[in-house]
Amino acid sequence: MDLTNIHTAEGNASSAEKPRKDLLREQIRELVTQYHAEAFPPRSFTPGQSDIPVSGKVFDAEDIQYTVDASLDFWLTTGRFAAEFERLFARVMGVRDARLVNSGSSANLIALSALTSNSLGDRALRPGDEVITVAAGFPTTINPAIQNNLVPVFVDVQLDTYDIDVTQLEAAVSDRSGAVMIAHTLGNPFDLDAVTAFCKKHDLWLIEDCCDAVGATYKGQGVGTFGDVSTASFYPAHHITMGEGGAVMTQKPELTKLVESFRDWGRDCWCAPGQDNTCGKRFEWQLGELPCGYDHKYIYSHIGYNLKLSDMQAAVGVSQLKKLPGFIAARRANFKTLYDGLSDLQDVLSLPQSTPGSDPSWFGFPIAVKPESGLKRDDIIKELTQRKIHTRLLFGGNLLRQPAYLDIEYRKIGDLPNTDYIMHNVFWIGVYPGLTDAMLNYIIESFHDIARR
Repeated sequence: MDLTNIHTAEGNASSAEKPRKDLLREQIRELVTQYHAEAFPPRSFTPGQSDIPVSGKVFDAEDIQYTVDASLDFWLTTGRFAAEFERLFARVMGVRDARLVNSGSSANLIALSALTSNSLGDRALRPGDEVITVAAGFPTTINPAIQNNLVPVFVDVQLDTYDIDVTQLEAAVSDRSGAVMIAHTLGNPFDLDAVTAFCKKHDLWLIEDCCDAVGATYKGQGVGTFGDVSTASFYPAHHITMGEGGAVMTQKPELTKLVESFRDWGRDCWCAPGQDNTCGKRFEWQLGELPCGYDHKYIYSHIGYNLKLSDMQAAVGVSQLKKLPGFIAARRANFKTLYDGLSDLQDVLSLPQSTPGSDPSWFGFPIAVKPESGLKRDDIIKELTQRKIHTRLLFGGNLLRQPAYLDIEYRKIGDLPNTDYIMHNVFWIGVYPGLTDAMLNYIIESFHDIARR
């Protein structure tokens, strides 16, 4: 299609009234739809020959249209699509504010860093303060503590739910305890009654890592609404994708301001990119030892970063949000299909259990291979790999046994036996919306073939 040849026939008043650039933009959108149909046709599935991924992005022509639309603005940094996504995502998650960052890992870093601000007075986290967490998880849930010179305190997890063992929380408390930072493992909410009561009792901050759990609920309330700060990720493996991206969510305006500051170079100013004098007194501030009237856009109250997201990525998120309810429903349906299909193998496999009172938004389907069965996890994984069925371990296993963490300062409660059990015996398979019934049936059939042998 010739982009320079736009027909505006007489009598077509609506087209004639539009600026040429708007007509070109409409034509580009139509070309994107045609391109998507040609470049991304439906794929057939052949058992044993076609890959069955554990995760992946699910997208359509509209998602590409939004990306192209944002690129045509050539704003590139955070802009109109980011503002729209933040507003919509906060509503979806049931929180007051959501602020975009460039990854879920950055979201965790900003969430915890914000709580070190001197503006929080006695509640500010100081170097040497302790953050209660688990070692059976992903590194970026605990890295922010180490990066902020805080001390992680590790408790064990429960088997089958793979979430924090709340019976160990009291043993983890010390006079340096400042926060609890844990994830809803693979989309399965942890015991929020116990954890929130514990945090309230000891006056601790709660950071909810919801990167695997967007859409999950606990007793009818959405995850992300229980903590002082919560996070989400939009990496391709997650519930919606921006390629890269994450969000930090809060219920309190004073925490939102801190999140924005640490995300945006540590500046004191809260003007959006391209805007000036939102506060109405840009040249009237006196902070630190700066001269009175120093430009507020260049006053820094924190040791921050630049972790903003591009507007093109945010545009994809706006489009993907429309599909989120369907994505969550598909994940839950795929989980149920796998559970029902593998339930007769529970003499050799431990299947996942949702936390009582929760409705998980499953990220994956974790499986423990029972040692007494005679089967070995690594052998099963190799067999599944030969059948083109992809798997993942439960992230870092026991992170304290990873090379990066051998020399960190930490405390732990007991020997973390369940964490070690996970390291040796647990893996997970996918439930993401791109899986078809034929794929799921082949997965179930393959597990039965392996178990019989």
